[in-house]
Amino acid sequence: MTFSFRKKCLHKIVASVAGSLLALPALAALEAGQSAPEFSLQASLAGKAFDFSLKEKLKSGPVVVYFYPSAYTNGCNLQAHSFSVSSDKFAKAGATVIGVSLDSIERLNDFSSDPEYCAGKVAVASDPEGKVAKSFELNVRDAAPGKVDSRGKAIDHGFAERTTFIITEDGKISATISGVSPTDNVKQALAAVEKLAAQ
Repeated sequence: MTFSFRKKCLHKIVASVAGSLLALPALAALEAGQSAPEFSLQASLAGKAFDFSLKEKLKSGPVVVYFYPSAYTNGCNLQAHSFSVSSDKFAKAGATVIGVSLDSIERLNDFSSDPEYCAGKVAVASDPEGKVAKSFELNVRDAAPGKVDSRGKAIDHGFAERTTFIITEDGKISATISGVSPTDNVKQALAAVEKLAAQ
């Protein structure tokens, strides 16, 4: 067996193994019909920290839990602003909105009160180690060195993938929204809760 032939065989084996690895299923978010994991986190609304419990909040109606990568980044700023602008419509449909990220509660106190983004209308919760995001079977990436936010401040936390869950009073997920733009994510979430309200 010549060196050239062995080299070609080795390349084929490596390519085959690489192809198999790429074919492995990626972590997939929980889907409609599945039970939502219960969670309690420190959250912030209008710059004030409080304790958020999904179980308690579901007693008053459906809850929109939206996971996002980081406060003070372009897409997340847009999404928070869209949720705040539509907050009255979500309330009219009987739904509560809570954002969840790996940001510290200190960053979220700023973000939740920022008039450009949450504007004191949308609560955001701190999941610093990504445990809640992972319980919803979301991908969580480690912090990326050198990343700064839209204010020029360092981002020293990991990132959960942007995915929204509509959870009904029985603790079941009625819709999972991902793979769309931040503003379409909000539009689809609103349509989902309005549909629930109409039933």
